[in-house]
Amino acid sequence: MGDFPRDLVRAMARRAGWVAAAVLLLAGLMAFRGPQGIGSLFEKYQEIRELQQQNADKAREIQALRERIKRLEESGSEQDLEIRKQLKLLRPGETEFLLPGGKSSESQPSN
Repeated sequence: MGDFPRDLVRAMARRAGWVAAAVLLLAGLMAFRGPQGIGSLFEKYQEIRELQQQNADKAREIQALRERIKRLEESGSEQDLEIRKQLKLLRPGETEFLLPGGKSSESQPSN
């Protein structure tokens, strides 16, 4: 009769162990699914890498624009060329030639 409670305790502990194992297994399976699962985590890491690449591209663009601004600030002739190009202005005596395809050639003085 002294072994009965011990056997009961062992059986209950065994059953509790199986229940705990099942709960852990289900929790592990749920970690792979759903909006907060591992798959979603990998998607977020991929998105972060893409955004970091876009940021690096934008940083290079910004640097190139800063260098262009510096060149324009230092050179009056580059400013003149840029303004004339943007506004499509010609100096007196210059002729613009339109090429097939809608592109215009560099302005050449007509003599």
